[in-house]
Amino acid sequence: MIITNKALHRRTFLRGLGATVALPFLDSMVPAFSARAASTAPVRLGYMYTPNGIIGACDKSPRPFMWTPKAVGENFPFSPTMKALEPFRNHVNVFSGLAQVNGRALGDGPGDHARATATFLTGVHPFKTGGADFKLAISADQIAAKELGKYTQLSSLELGLEPQPLAGNCDSGYTCAYMSMSWRSASSPLPAELNPRTVFERLFGDGESTDPAARMQRLERQKSVLDYVAGSLSRLQGGVGPADKRKLDEYLEAVRDIERRIQLAEEQNVTLQLPHMERPSAVPDDYEAYAKLMMDLQVIAWQTDMTRVASFMLGRDGSNRAYREIGISDGHHSISHHQGDAERIEKLMKIDELHVAMYAYLLKRLKETPDGDGSLLDHSLVVFGSSLSESNQHTHDDLPIVMAGTANGRLKGNRHLVYSKETPLNNLFLSMFDMAGMPQVEGFGDSTGRLTNL
Repeated sequence: MIITNKALHRRTFLRGLGATVALPFLDSMVPAFSARAASTAPVRLGYMYTPNGIIGACDKSPRPFMWTPKAVGENFPFSPTMKALEPFRNHVNVFSGLAQVNGRALGDGPGDHARATATFLTGVHPFKTGGADFKLAISADQIAAKELGKYTQLSSLELGLEPQPLAGNCDSGYTCAYMSMSWRSASSPLPAELNPRTVFERLFGDGESTDPAARMQRLERQKSVLDYVAGSLSRLQGGVGPADKRKLDEYLEAVRDIERRIQLAEEQNVTLQLPHMERPSAVPDDYEAYAKLMMDLQVIAWQTDMTRVASFMLGRDGSNRAYREIGISDGHHSISHHQGDAERIEKLMKIDELHVAMYAYLLKRLKETPDGDGSLLDHSLVVFGSSLSESNQHTHDDLPIVMAGTANGRLKGNRHLVYSKETPLNNLFLSMFDMAGMPQVEGFGDSTGRLTNL
């Protein structure tokens, strides 16, 4: 930035400043394993979405026990679709009876796939529009991010494997914005990041690896930039009016806060040995390889305490992705409307099993990653599920929901928990907030209270 004696438009200045200070490692950060954090490992919260429902997630399904366990309580037998989760039995709870009833039409006609994604983490019926006047509500992950993000470099990560455009009509008159499951506010969707290289750069900067020497060099460059920005601000303050001066004071305070965070990042660079990882070069063509790479990035973000909140979309609702890796060339959405056809049902079950296997891969990586006096899985809560149960009929109750992790021993696993029909899924999210040690959230969306018997 060059300051001259010419008048500088305030918006131009602030826009330039925003571009200057939007640097890696410049959000809040607290060292994961510093003396201040060693006594109690933080709880991480994860939300994983699987598209187009799951065969066997409700009693109307042609294969009701493909998903739903046949027994209730402890030591339940894992259903065929969930078999990949059995190695994590003691960390797993399966929930039956939960619902997101605001995913139903409620007079709006078709559009269940857009409503399914939009309601999964909000519990709010989306305003039906194909334009820019969309309206929803803050999502569970972003409620958590506002609190847990005070202690980390990034408030949250939003990851996905399929494009999520913000404009256009994506489902029967619903704007594509509703295909994002994370919402910062009623009018601010947060599309998932799809490129692993971009995720890596967001976490570690634009270097080629997690090498600490390279990180320190980048931090020194960022400090130099901030010194220059602070000096430019101070010089500019003398030549602007009172209103602009107040705004510049706010920005100067923000710069000072960023300086503080860089100091914390420098501490972390000394006290925390980052796992070695090279910067990804491209998006893998293979679905499984792609999903695992993105999950590896989520794990390393949690391991280094760069964020404690992550959402992950295994696919986009209504998508016709083909899964040729497992021998399925038909589009997922098309075959999800199986109409009882045995061949389509078999293909759907294979896709369901693949998505559960990807969730199991994340749990495996979390379990094998040390964290404090246990593993990341011991110190996490990761929900897997959908806001559709039986996609052929577009039902939004009896949702397929699993949660893994013990939140530092606050939650025991190895249970199939059954709740009365249409118990809000948001009640589970409220319980998760409590187990993560957040200040009590009174409610959001259609929640009616905490889940009992957890």
